[in-house]
Amino acid sequence: MKGNRLASLLVFPFLVFQAINGADTIEQGQPITYPNTIISAGGRFELGFFSPGNTSKYYVGIWHKVSNQSIVWVANREYPFPGQSLNLSINDDGKLAISDDKMVYEVSDGITSRNTHAQLLDSGNLVLLDRSSLQVLWESFKDKTNTILPGMTPQYDARLSGPNGSLVSWRTSEDPAPDSFSLELKDEILIIKKGFKTYWTDTQHLFRSLERFRSDRNYSGYWKFPNTSEVTQIVLDELGQLKLQNWSEDEQRWHTLESSKCPYHQCGVFSICSVTTETPCSCLEGFDPITNGKSEGCMRKTGFHCSTEEGQVPTDGFLSMSFVEYPSGGYELNLISNAAACRSECLNNCSCIAYLKQLPLDDENGNNFYLKLAASELITKDASSANGTAKDQNKKRNNGQLWIIVILTLSLSMLVLGFGIYFIRKRLQPRGEDLLKFDLAVSLQYDDTDLNDTNEPGIHRKNKSKLQLFSFASVSSATDNFSVANKLGEGGFGPVYKGVLLKGDEIAVKRLSRRSGQGWEELKNEALVIAKLQHKNLVRLLGCCLERDEKILIYKYMPNKSLDFFLFDSIKRRVLDWETRVQIIEGIVQGILYLHQYSRLRIIHRDLKASNILLDIG
Repeated sequence: MKGNRLASLLVFPFLVFQAINGADTIEQGQPITYPNTIISAGGRFELGFFSPGNTSKYYVGIWHKVSNQSIVWVANREYPFPGQSLNLSINDDGKLAISDDKMVYEVSDGITSRNTHAQLLDSGNLVLLDRSSLQVLWESFKDKTNTILPGMTPQYDARLSGPNGSLVSWRTSEDPAPDSFSLELKDEILIIKKGFKTYWTDTQHLFRSLERFRSDRNYSGYWKFPNTSEVTQIVLDELGQLKLQNWSEDEQRWHTLESSKCPYHQCGVFSICSVTTETPCSCLEGFDPITNGKSEGCMRKTGFHCSTEEGQVPTDGFLSMSFVEYPSGGYELNLISNAAACRSECLNNCSCIAYLKQLPLDDENGNNFYLKLAASELITKDASSANGTAKDQNKKRNNGQLWIIVILTLSLSMLVLGFGIYFIRKRLQPRGEDLLKFDLAVSLQYDDTDLNDTNEPGIHRKNKSKLQLFSFASVSSATDNFSVANKLGEGGFGPVYKGVLLKGDEIAVKRLSRRSGQGWEELKNEALVIAKLQHKNLVRLLGCCLERDEKILIYKYMPNKSLDFFLFDSIKRRVLDWETRVQIIEGIVQGILYLHQYSRLRIIHRDLKASNILLDIG
């Protein structure tokens, strides 16, 4: 075994944690743990752990105390944790960090002081302070997500005329990861971009909420809201809509005061504005445009058959509409506790045009809005939407059998079509790439272009590489159908095989044993963690295979096996002279130093032993 040997660490993602609670501050040695929270001194904001929707992903965030559904800031929006065993703490380096028993994520970067503590202010700003000088070392207001709060200070670049840290929307309502919509400020005009293209420009100055001043060559300013005594915010939602909102304590909901897509009164009377369509304005059911449906609104096609005479039975009805946000002012609202009584009251009141059934805050349909229409308009609508006239009910009963036949026929057709699509997609389902044709040299050369910078102390770069997906057939062929002759060994998670590609390059194939305790979560953790940890002293993860319920990881092959193969053999250990041993030790130290100090995802290697030190030819 000639030449220099580089020691590479086989990394498994295991981390350490501890937990305590706090008040409005987080002290060193006193982290907060799930499900504990801290609350600002005035009780306006709360910081803690949350899991959006029905997901099993956990984040650290800040929300309004009046509504824990309104997340204004997310610490780890790109790095969710899979379980509840979380804590938020200040580590030995004075940095704010989130951790569980497998991973650590550092929230604050560039901290120069080790004597720090964090405090949640009544403005909703989480600040990290030097305990001695009380200097603000880091703050969440300069690490924005998708929400602007009163007092936030945009940062400007004089060359770009825009904020360095722009708002970026959530990917979905249940995924706070950054999406394609972003907010920028250029020449005092707000611009929403979708990717690199301009999506919306505030040419009408709907959001006159930013005041700024200039000092020398540096721009600074603050977001000014109409009434800072109210609970207000500006949100860039996942649909690319910018909304100025305030909280109604009486109604326990957010009112949208201004919107980039659907500002109030834009579409006119008896119209509806949809944020999901390219042309947002349209008339309500039963209404036609008045000259210009966008500016003047709409008018009824048919008037009410309304009578106040005794003995006259109203024949009008209601069209149900869900997911509707109604205006916060400009209408008369009578509160009636019973929904049936409310409907009856509106039906018998000639001046009533609609009634609203307010549902619980956590109801996915929000508020149900019932629009009053003439009986003739309801006949043309689906029976489930109309609930007013006897004529509609009779027609529904008479056509009941016909509908049953139609539904059964459609159901059978859909079932047959579904099976057909399933089998066609199964046959045409794209497989992973051919591992045998994989060019290992090109892949390693591509990875090395990033290593020169990322391995330097103090430099953190986001790894944008994606794992290669290989077909099971090609993996099986490369390992000669996982033959015993190619078996390199077997660990706690399963056997490892040697594979050979068409160009003669060698790889190591780790096949998860069905008897092992490692499942999808462990495999995902190992794959994601190692893929992000690109370092010359860490084993390269080339890709994976997830076909046929298989869980397989493909690594770069280390030809000189592991350190224990030489160290504990009385004959083979002779090739390890002191110069070689020093080089191996240096490689181990470099890998551990990267994991413990310079990696964005701080990893504690809790299984460091000779069998996990693999030797390469340098």
